[in-house]
Amino acid sequence: MKPWIAVLLALCIPFAANAKEEEPKEGPPPVSYYSLSPPLVGNYAMDGGPRLRVYKADIALKVTGPEALAAVKHHEPLIRNQLVQLFNQQSLEGMASGEAKEALRQEALKQTQQAINSEEGKPVVEDLLFNNLIVQ
Repeated sequence: MKPWIAVLLALCIPFAANAKEEEPKEGPPPVSYYSLSPPLVGNYAMDGGPRLRVYKADIALKVTGPEALAAVKHHEPLIRNQLVQLFNQQSLEGMASGEAKEALRQEALKQTQQAINSEEGKPVVEDLLFNNLIVQ
């Protein structure tokens, strides 16, 4: 064996030792926020009055892990339908104050969780956030 080959092999050994694949670190799955796009836009408080009431809701759903994110993406039409129905049932008082908007957010979360849980058989959505909620 030529001496330069032995030197070359000796130099490669430390690099090969450092090239070991690192073990995947155990930890909590990543949290994701999935924004429903486009924002929900529609009418509410259809009390027969002359004034048309309109809302625009920019909503994000908090999920943990890639499986939960995939489930939310898959069931987005169902989620949107549930939320549109909920918003359309609101009264003027149900959309006016901060407390009323928080109650609406909680009800939207509850209905979203129920809809996905009935399809997936397990909890998927952890929280629902209003990134923007405009009512006129």
